[in-house]
Amino acid sequence: MATSSRQIAEAEVATAGLKPRLTLLDATMLVMGSMIGSGIFIVSADMARGMGSAGGLLLVWVVTGVITIFGALSYGEMAAAMPHAGGQYVFLREAFGSIWGFLYGWTLFVVIQTGTIAAVAVAFARFLQVFFPSVTPDVFLSLGHIPMPTMQEGHVIISPIQLGLSFQRVVAIGVVLVLTGVNIMGVREAKWIQNLFTITKTAALLALIFLGIAIGRNAVALAHNFSAPWTGMPTGTALAMAFGAAAVGSLFAADSWNNVTFAAAEVHHPRRNLPIALALGAGSVSLIYVLANVAYLFTLPLPEIQHAAQDRVGTLLAERVLGGVGLYLMAGAILVSTFGCINGLVLAGARVYYSMARDRLFFRGAARLSPRSAVPARALVFQAVWTCALTLSGTYSQLLDYVIFANLLFYALTAAALFRLRATRPDMERPYRAFGYPVLPALYLAATAALAVILLFATPAYAAAALVLVLIGVPVYFLWRRSAAAGPAPAAPAP
Repeated sequence: MATSSRQIAEAEVATAGLKPRLTLLDATMLVMGSMIGSGIFIVSADMARGMGSAGGLLLVWVVTGVITIFGALSYGEMAAAMPHAGGQYVFLREAFGSIWGFLYGWTLFVVIQTGTIAAVAVAFARFLQVFFPSVTPDVFLSLGHIPMPTMQEGHVIISPIQLGLSFQRVVAIGVVLVLTGVNIMGVREAKWIQNLFTITKTAALLALIFLGIAIGRNAVALAHNFSAPWTGMPTGTALAMAFGAAAVGSLFAADSWNNVTFAAAEVHHPRRNLPIALALGAGSVSLIYVLANVAYLFTLPLPEIQHAAQDRVGTLLAERVLGGVGLYLMAGAILVSTFGCINGLVLAGARVYYSMARDRLFFRGAARLSPRSAVPARALVFQAVWTCALTLSGTYSQLLDYVIFANLLFYALTAAALFRLRATRPDMERPYRAFGYPVLPALYLAATAALAVILLFATPAYAAAALVLVLIGVPVYFLWRRSAAAGPAPAAPAP
């Protein structure tokens, strides 16, 4: 039987694998762009309510920044040693075995990556409502209800979540589909969007900081927030619980810094550029986040931060300094921010499913690269379909809690992987060795594990649900292994 030209092209692409098309600048922009979304403009309100003081609010952001930097410095060693598609999935697979890599990839697909994309896409739609009031969250086409555990005043209750379409969800789905299409076109198009939007939103954040610190600062806010910065903060066990709950917001805002490791096979000179991109990107964003909260506290008394309308602290600051036009300027900045964030998440996540499929632990089609653009097009489609399904559920705030707890578990496990690989594979080539090893990686491991334990008690419904999602992956893993044993081997190993 004759072989078609398309089959020949697909075979050539599969053999060649992913192409290195991301420079150091591109990789750094991917780190920063994936981190900066809507969170920094919103989550400080809820964090301020939980911590009860200006000092407590800043403390959570500083600790989150330090943890993030320690993590980036630790991951740099594994990324440089194993610059393959899949990143963190590969690290866990090589350190602890394929089942642990699969459980991470499974959870990433079920909730971590797709849930984050869905949440950020809905945030985009919510701020679009500032310009188009008809983009409301009201469901106009109901698809039924599902029970969902939630926390109310410290108690777990089961409340129905309405499935269906609203104008906000339609917009969110549209954004996901558009950016998935751009990424299917190729890395060149995707990174152009990533770089442009990351530079723009970083400039917007720096402008917000300047507005708050240099122009908007006022004596009332300074006196209220800094004359007694720790007054109102809980103590003892209550402080630990409040800190853990508040850290959900800051960790979500600072999350996804590890996504560049997913696309490691497409980075030029990855053994040098990946550690630099991780450290530079995560460090820069962490500093910007702390300064943004200093700007909030210089301009707004803590009660105004705590009770900002719809938690839009960034918008409130801009309105206070610039008047009515500030609302539209800040909404526009957040639209740019969330759009670029979604693009980075879409680009990176598909590389993990591609790597899993090459290991025969995901849908086989995800292992195929587009013959035209040499990107994992089917993996991008699978990711988009499930993301859109999550968007229909409307469980955005709950998704964020599931995302953070599940992520903390795997962050801690990946930090442990660094120690295990040092012990079991001492001869592995390590172009970069983790700065401060073993102290800083150990502190990162302890911090992420401690935060996971705190959340287990502070938000048990969400933590239990996240654990169930992870554990469901165990039988799924063995089912996939059985299916893989009966099928043909893939054409080539993952790059």
